[in-house]
Amino acid sequence: MQNHATQNVVEVPQVAPMLASKGLQLVCAFALGATVLFAAAFVQTSSVHNAAHDLRHSQGFPCH
Repeated sequence: MQNHATQNVVEVPQVAPMLASKGLQLVCAFALGATVLFAAAFVQTSSVHNAAHDLRHSQGFPCH
């Protein structure tokens, strides 16, 4: 009978796909936020527009 030595192989996680995924998530989050911000800025309903306006002022962003 032969005695076979086994090797423990440790898999190293690939960093490139994780970075691409995080980058994609950041881009999508930024695009969603910009869409919500600009949609609320140009909406005709005054209550939504005023809420977005007040939020911009509370965050320190100039809007006019």
